[in-house]
Amino acid sequence: MAPEEKDLKAAAAPPAEAAAAAGEKEEDPERKKKKEEKAREKELKKQKAAEKAAKAKAAAAAAASAEPSKKAEAKAKKAAAAAAGAGAGEEADAVNPPTEAGQKKNLAKEMAKAYNPKAVEASWYEWWETSGFFKGDNQSTKPPFVIVVPPPNVTGALHIGHGLTAAVEDTIVRWKRMSGFNVCWVPGTDHAGIATQVVVEKKLMREKGLSRHDVGREDFVKEVWKWKEDYGGRIGNQQRKMGASLDWSRECFTMDDKLSRAVTEAFVQLHDQGLIYRDNRLVNWDCVLRTAISDIEVEYHDLKGRTHLPVPGYDKPVEFGAITSFAYPLEADSAQGEGSEEALKEIVVATTRPETMLGDTAVAVHPDDPRYKALHGKFAVHPFSGRRIPIVCDAELVDMAFGTGAVKITPAHDPNDFATGKRHSLEFINIFTDDGLINANGGKEFEGMKRFDARTAVLEKLQEKGLYRGVADNPMRLGFCSRSKDIIEPMLKPQWYVSCADVAADACQAVRDGQLEFIPKAHEETWFRWLENIRDWCISRQLWWGHRIPAWYVTFDQSDEAAARDFPVREFGAYNSNWVVARTDADARRAAEEKFPGRKFELGRDPDVLDTWFSSGLFPFSVFGWPEESADLKAFYPTALLETGHDILFFWVARMVFMGLRLTGQLPFKQVYLHAMVRDAHGRKMSKSLGNVIDPLEVINGITLQQLQANLEKGNLDPREVKKAQAGQAADFPNGIAECGCDALRFALVNYTTQWMNINLDIQRVQGYRLWCNKLWNAIRFAMINLGDSFTPPSVLPQPPPSSSSSCSPPLTPTLNFAFSAPLPLSCRWILSVLNATVTRAVTALEGYDLAEATTAAYAWWQYQLCDVFIEVSKPAFNASEGEEALKLKQVTREVLWVCLDAGLRLLHPFMPFVTEELWQRLPKPADYTWPSIMIAPYPSPVKEWADPEAEAMMATAEAAVRSIRSLRMAYALQPKQRPTASAQCKSEAAAAAVAAAVGEIRTLATLAELQVLPAGESAPAGCAVAIVDENLSVHVLLRGMVDAKAETQKLGKRKNETSKLQEALAKKMGVPGYEEKVPANVREENASKAAKLAAELASIDEAIKNFEKLMLDEGSA
Repeated sequence: MAPEEKDLKAAAAPPAEAAAAAGEKEEDPERKKKKEEKAREKELKKQKAAEKAAKAKAAAAAAASAEPSKKAEAKAKKAAAAAAGAGAGEEADAVNPPTEAGQKKNLAKEMAKAYNPKAVEASWYEWWETSGFFKGDNQSTKPPFVIVVPPPNVTGALHIGHGLTAAVEDTIVRWKRMSGFNVCWVPGTDHAGIATQVVVEKKLMREKGLSRHDVGREDFVKEVWKWKEDYGGRIGNQQRKMGASLDWSRECFTMDDKLSRAVTEAFVQLHDQGLIYRDNRLVNWDCVLRTAISDIEVEYHDLKGRTHLPVPGYDKPVEFGAITSFAYPLEADSAQGEGSEEALKEIVVATTRPETMLGDTAVAVHPDDPRYKALHGKFAVHPFSGRRIPIVCDAELVDMAFGTGAVKITPAHDPNDFATGKRHSLEFINIFTDDGLINANGGKEFEGMKRFDARTAVLEKLQEKGLYRGVADNPMRLGFCSRSKDIIEPMLKPQWYVSCADVAADACQAVRDGQLEFIPKAHEETWFRWLENIRDWCISRQLWWGHRIPAWYVTFDQSDEAAARDFPVREFGAYNSNWVVARTDADARRAAEEKFPGRKFELGRDPDVLDTWFSSGLFPFSVFGWPEESADLKAFYPTALLETGHDILFFWVARMVFMGLRLTGQLPFKQVYLHAMVRDAHGRKMSKSLGNVIDPLEVINGITLQQLQANLEKGNLDPREVKKAQAGQAADFPNGIAECGCDALRFALVNYTTQWMNINLDIQRVQGYRLWCNKLWNAIRFAMINLGDSFTPPSVLPQPPPSSSSSCSPPLTPTLNFAFSAPLPLSCRWILSVLNATVTRAVTALEGYDLAEATTAAYAWWQYQLCDVFIEVSKPAFNASEGEEALKLKQVTREVLWVCLDAGLRLLHPFMPFVTEELWQRLPKPADYTWPSIMIAPYPSPVKEWADPEAEAMMATAEAAVRSIRSLRMAYALQPKQRPTASAQCKSEAAAAAVAAAVGEIRTLATLAELQVLPAGESAPAGCAVAIVDENLSVHVLLRGMVDAKAETQKLGKRKNETSKLQEALAKKMGVPGYEEKVPANVREENASKAAKLAAELASIDEAIKNFEKLMLDEGSA
């Protein structure tokens, strides 16, 4: 595998010491004590240094009025550096001066010796934003590229999953902007009905001891708005720190007036189209929040059997995972075989929710079950209410091989039973109040009980009546509300619904026709599976925070006799026919008067609010002013791309497609890019209770373990969950999280996108990219030193016509080629050619949204070709000081280095915006460059003239030769400073030409004193070590006089003895009787790994001994 193809994880891996430290689970107390003492000493030193710096600063200020000496100037610089927070030994010239907010950053005269993310990331974002670089122009003639951010919940801080969204979207957006598009990326936040209401309710209870019902709806909503104003800005701050180049002038909140008008209009239009209707159906009911909740807000726990779990509002844990059997007595005339021994006087059923039997209205059997043939059409009797319960035949519901083959039916509290009730026209009896108590329908002896207390009471009563038949373990999935942790109760409620079947079919067809594309394509299967089995969407919620449903209920005056006859029930909402839908109160009254002419009535607005996903579904066009034909809507809708996590493919993406098709007649976007879910390094889902939820700013700025744990205590977690989460943090981050900076975090997250379902995020990997940023920093620092203050970059050549041979789309921005001052040497031709190939590879990957491939391409070029090869082979040219040809070579090498750094930084900018801006601003610019910022400079595009297959082939041969020589140096333990002579033996003209052309490059990279190309038939001198590069080339390194073969052999012999002893001891341990049975698997795996390493080490030692023995023979024969 070529080095540029190596896995980035390995290439950017942090030092072994850091990895080892991260793996420590428990620190030795003595060691910990010493570390604390050292930390205290370090803190004291810092304080002394600060005091010293302050004195120096004061002294410098006092001497400012006098004529300063050179010594005084130097002292003042040091004092200023200390005051500015420069690193140890950092000169004031390398510390960035202060920058006024929103102004272009003031850079220090000199570059700091090392990369400091905090210093680098300061000031740039404010300047970008103030300069208007983020704004989309609705009058632009450029092709638009429009994307809306998935609006995060306004409830709090973003987590690392949102960080992935920001990194991916901003990478795409910056690339598109640099590629000549009119980019509009709209930010916004979602009011998050349930989540926000829960947070504010908890805050009210914690601070004032009041519930929302205590303060009333109007005042509670005011409290929520106040909370939003106080805390809503956190998300925007995080997005800015992530470098997200959002168009803040178009920022939206789903409860803003503009978006609220769109919500009302959408409801009215969909109702007028017959797509919104009201019906009495089962919903996911939360008895704590007293509202229906969506499927996405239900979490499921798998239980293996009887399990006691805590439930909000109950002092003791409640048992779940049990199936209870009980008998229903049959009516006297329904008993089978009366008077015989086989008389069937009862029918036995089983349930996991015994309390629901209070609402049973049937027992179902299979029509083909011979056990119950005589009971078809008969009745059982409810033991508590005396209600007649029909025995119905249902082949769709009943599996006669399961249990007794008889199933109790509770149509008002079970989805399957609901469908059965509809099929058989059964009675639907709701037995619960909204807060989970048994209502009057459950019977007087149970009325007012909590539902799970009633479970116990029902079982006791069944036992008293002799109807209890036993209990057994029952593996099951139990639904919880993700917000309140309450057990979900299926409840029959009148709600508003959206009819989805027809629009779902249209959405599927759009994908089949290629109008809507999913990336990765594998998500199409999920799309079809969900939408082809879709149910109508319940859109009403019994909350106070959200968009009030624009529907009014008509209640007729009691004096209206006709109304009293037609509508005897006066309960609000009792008759679906009495609703009117309108945009305003006045419109509602006019609609009611038209619907019920001449009637006296009162209007009451529906107290419910709309599901949060309803307003989110409008986001791609409501943010641009729909339903008004605004300039923004004309310029920016439909959007180009929707990027989000695959977990909300149905809940959000499908709803946006539905809304777009029915309200605008267009798909809201052409492509959907779905990224993976971020999990922790162990593959676990991010959860506050596990302590593994990470704020992106904690990775960017770094955070101690103590601060992580203190943050948990500020949240809404139960104290027991806090302790559990803190234990998880201590295990995962024993030393906290080191400062990584935004660029390293973004690059790591984007590179992780090869994993399209789940990302197991390892912070160590991010820290590895933090170290790589330092590599970039040092490359520019090297360039600034070697280019010199007087260097002028080459001028830009006229724009050539687009190349049809390129695999990339023709660029909308100029392709930058340059006028070099002299013919290019091999290394310069090569680096431009491989840069060209990298640009093609990266742009092709970006066009297919293969962001990981683009990062791999850019990283590989910078790391393995520019830094490891070109910069190294350029050093001899830079060191030349005399001779016309040498100076020409020096100048053109400088020019090529500048071109590489300029293009390389532009290549990296979408992934790493801050460090690339800072470094690009430091590079000198040709007069042709009119772009004030790298973010609006053109993205690199392939330059036809740079493609040089011959140079690449020659350098490939040279690099292969270098690798072989380096292997020989390692095998014979040559020191880095030793520079042997080498010879290249070539068997083909192509190999000879390649080596001859790259003699200087090979000599520099392999640390040789001299390299000779041997003529055909000439042998290498005696005393050489040889390595075969390929069938046409071998290299010989002269070792005579450079190594003491005998001494090295003796050292290796001693090392071999020690390693052999370790191997024998381990083999003895692994060979004891019963080893496989008695020793734990993890220990056996560890020992096997040790054995393999020792065997490999011995093989390596034997090979080295053979090499030195051969060398001694060669020297002897010479």
